[in-house]
Amino acid sequence: MRMTRTTAIAVRCGLCAGLLGGAAWADERLPITDITLYRSGVGSFAHQGLIEGNADITLRFKSEQINDILKSLVLLDMGGGRIEAVRYSSKEPLEKRLASFAVNIADNPDLATLLSRLRGARVALETLDGRVAGVVLGVEYREKALGDQKTRAPFVNLVTDAGVRSVDLSSSSSMEILDEQLAQELNKALMALAEHRADTSKSVDLRFSGEGARRVVVAYVHEMPVWKTSYRLILPEDSASGMPTIQGWAIVENTTDEDWVDVTLSLVAGQPVSFTMDLYEPLFVPRPEVPVPVLAGLLPQVYEGGIAGVSAQDMARRSMRGRADWGAEEKDKAQAPAREQGARAMLGLSSEDMFQYAAQAQASAGQIGEVFQYTLDTPVTIERQQSAMLPILTSVIDGRRVSIYNSRHLADHPMRGVEITNSSGLQLMPGPVSVFDGSAYAGDAQIGHVSAGDKRLLSYAVDLDVDVQTEDKASSVINSIRIVRGSLVQEVARSVGTVYTMTNHDRARGRTVLVEHPKRPGWELVRPEKASETTDSLYRFEVELGAGQTRQLEVSLRRVEQQTMAIGSYSLDQLMVYQRQGRISEEVVEAIREAMALDARVKEAEERIQRLEQEREAIARDQSRIRQNMSGIDRTSRLYRRYVEKLDAQETRLEALEKELDTARTDLDLRRQAYREYLANLTVG
Repeated sequence: MRMTRTTAIAVRCGLCAGLLGGAAWADERLPITDITLYRSGVGSFAHQGLIEGNADITLRFKSEQINDILKSLVLLDMGGGRIEAVRYSSKEPLEKRLASFAVNIADNPDLATLLSRLRGARVALETLDGRVAGVVLGVEYREKALGDQKTRAPFVNLVTDAGVRSVDLSSSSSMEILDEQLAQELNKALMALAEHRADTSKSVDLRFSGEGARRVVVAYVHEMPVWKTSYRLILPEDSASGMPTIQGWAIVENTTDEDWVDVTLSLVAGQPVSFTMDLYEPLFVPRPEVPVPVLAGLLPQVYEGGIAGVSAQDMARRSMRGRADWGAEEKDKAQAPAREQGARAMLGLSSEDMFQYAAQAQASAGQIGEVFQYTLDTPVTIERQQSAMLPILTSVIDGRRVSIYNSRHLADHPMRGVEITNSSGLQLMPGPVSVFDGSAYAGDAQIGHVSAGDKRLLSYAVDLDVDVQTEDKASSVINSIRIVRGSLVQEVARSVGTVYTMTNHDRARGRTVLVEHPKRPGWELVRPEKASETTDSLYRFEVELGAGQTRQLEVSLRRVEQQTMAIGSYSLDQLMVYQRQGRISEEVVEAIREAMALDARVKEAEERIQRLEQEREAIARDQSRIRQNMSGIDRTSRLYRRYVEKLDAQETRLEALEKELDTARTDLDLRRQAYREYLANLTVG
């Protein structure tokens, strides 16, 4: 049967109803058959069904979602038909559309600006003095008194029958455009605004041309909520009788306006790059305005000949041989743990009941290309605006009970925890973990992404039966002292550490305690010699703590540092002690003794200069006193003559002091030079 376009449009169609809000119509011939959700916030939707002859299908989408369709829409005609161009209504930018009207309101103009754009048009204003009608001549701003202040107010100048009249717009209550065509243009612009606000859906027309009945596929990618995971970890009541089991659930939300009925649902662990781009709105590139050239006529030009390009051949169509099998064979279930003795208090259930009779995994998992994917074994139905939890994993995994101590997290007690190894053969996605001890709820944990075979620690409760006390220790020891180019270089070994004292008050059960100790950049582990496990930021040490037992663990880190000091930083007595301890050689001690002797000669010269300068300053102060006394006594007196004689003797001494200071300074420079030259060439190991 050949379907006409009218008939096709009448059929309810919505291949992309899943697109973040969904299409308004859904075509019963092309239902959603496959959905793949990614953890990057996108989903891939596929519709397929049978059509006959030429088929026209109209899809409707919310206008804000049309970009996803233009970016990712895929159309396949599996019967050898031809796919025509996809057509959709264009979206002209609102500002450009408003600017096309005779009355431009694109920039939300005020009344004064609007009237300035209506120059030459006939308008009527209602004022306090009555109705004023005329042709708009222009708009101007004048100063206007407003109480004690002045403000600028807009005035419109109208050409009336009585002449030009200025009207204060601030006193006008209404304005009417008397030009009927301009009034209609303004109404059209306002209607365009209203349509833009109400334009929430757009149509997309698909046309398949061909003969006979055939299968077609429509697929696309669009934004979707991230699918989430949550887990149940069931610990055996007797650690020696079984292994932990893990159950995983996928949380999926159908936020679209279309029901997902019997769809093949796949959940992908990968995070493909996805972005949005405005492909729907037309882009207009601004062009420069060039003045019309007015030049003399140009002579015709002769151009070299060229070779025309060869047209490309049409690409052969590829036929699809059925749908790809996205699922992987389900991993064989491991043997259930042995039955625990006795039942727990929760509804009389045991940990075996929790495993044997819980919801079994309904998904197959496997590596698809570069990503890991769960595919539900049976079709899934989720109504629109509804969510669902789907079991995707049930497996026995390797694990053991541990207590995890980290002083930065909790100072007095370790945390009860589990060390698990992902032996399920599947990838575990990040999510919360509810831990059950047997059938009793024990606490919550959180897990990150765990690849197959990787190991992780989970903590779910405080282990109140185990107390931990810590004592920090620090020390430093000088290993050696040597001289390098006149400076003392000492090698110091610094040690920092912590003594952990753990007491198990549980008289019935022992503990395996994992102590986490922080790493320090540049420091090496000394005690214990090796950690049970290391990470980028910490060491882990395993301590077996028996029932009622107290044990200590000492962790020590060491770093060797080099410190540079002045050569006289140590006394000879301290150096002799270091020499007896083997930390410094006799040659270094002798070199330091010689350096100290040279330094002492420098200090001796400095002290001599200091004494001479002090003597000179004392003479200067005494001369000042004598001159002050001489100003008040008779020049012929005996005292005056005595002062003169003393001043003469002091001047003689000052002259001698200057010569002695010059000699002392020269001697000081020589001694300093000798000291510096000695140190500059002094290197003793």
